[in-house]
Amino acid sequence: MVIKRKTQYESIIISITNKMSGINKWRRDFILETFMLFLSIKGRINFLQLGRYGSFEEQRFRQQFEKTFDFLFFNSELVKMYGSGHFAIAFDPSYISKSGKKTPGLGWYWSGCAGKSKWGLEIGGLAAIDIDNHSAFHLEAVQTVKKEGQTLISWYVELIAQREKVLSTLSKYMVADAWFSKKPFVDGLMIIGMHLISRLRDDANLKYLNTDQPTGKKGRPKKYDGKMDTNNLDKKHFELVSQDQDAIIHTAILYSVSLKMNIRLVHVRYTSAKGKETNKLYFSTDTTMAATDVLEYFRARFQIEFLYRDGKQHTGLEDGQARSENKLHFHFNTSLTSINIAKVKHWLSIPKEERKAFSMADVKTVNHNILMLERFLDVFAIKPHFINNNKDIEKLIYYGTIAA
Repeated sequence: MVIKRKTQYESIIISITNKMSGINKWRRDFILETFMLFLSIKGRINFLQLGRYGSFEEQRFRQQFEKTFDFLFFNSELVKMYGSGHFAIAFDPSYISKSGKKTPGLGWYWSGCAGKSKWGLEIGGLAAIDIDNHSAFHLEAVQTVKKEGQTLISWYVELIAQREKVLSTLSKYMVADAWFSKKPFVDGLMIIGMHLISRLRDDANLKYLNTDQPTGKKGRPKKYDGKMDTNNLDKKHFELVSQDQDAIIHTAILYSVSLKMNIRLVHVRYTSAKGKETNKLYFSTDTTMAATDVLEYFRARFQIEFLYRDGKQHTGLEDGQARSENKLHFHFNTSLTSINIAKVKHWLSIPKEERKAFSMADVKTVNHNILMLERFLDVFAIKPHFINNNKDIEKLIYYGTIAA
């Protein structure tokens, strides 16, 4: 029975790093070792812990984290190799707790968990949403470090535009939450050939397009046919998509006053168990997109939040103690990329109809157990391949995992 940690992951990592320029064998082995440690160490993951558990000294980790590694290429290749091929790109900033005063980019950033702005860092996360597998795969996380006088929106647009060449090979659709339903962000995406799928505020200013035939009278025909009332839809313009006891879905092409463009609007009227009705407005800047796809893509967007959750709870996303931008970038992306690797190995490898919920906690427990067993077997000179030990070792490997 083989219990080595690296054996089960190295084929995935090596197959991609072999395609990357500037990655020699030593660097590849270091990358492999680092991913394994992020998937194995329980508790905080910082340079001191990496030096304690790993085969390299702490100083070597500090030096190597300063060097660049193309995480966007690595993750995009991984997604293409193991994903379904049906993707959308998700963008979502995430607050990172960080104390001190000397780290570049420190400031007040919005924390969704706390519901307020907090002092620390922020990363802008790009992920590939696998629509068919209903899961998110990390692409790259970039720390928010604005130029003087630059707005957050312009920073986000610049970040995405610089990576357009790789992102466009996965999807032309970007999904983001309602905060990004702003004209500068939409315009920035349209320039690079991407469409935004998001949600509008409930009282958004929308106008019906005039569909009347020309009357032959003098003057330009009117462009719009009145303002949309969210609570009283004009059925002449809206098409019914579906209806059940929980929701009624209508769609139409309307003009958005704030975005100054025509959009595909999906109006959903939800009915709660107590009979209360609420209206939500979802949209796509691609007017040819089906209403069902707009809803499916937007609802799948939330999968990116699970990446951040697993990163903060299990792979040390907030544990980096460096103050260098390069080291922080390496730490953030190693934390989130290790989740991709675990998901490919332990979840996507299972037939879709047999899959249960992906548990990063179980992956960490198993890898930590193997890490400890490797040390014990080495110190006590026990042969793990001896047949009488196989069943006992297997029990120890899965000790502490969550029961299905």
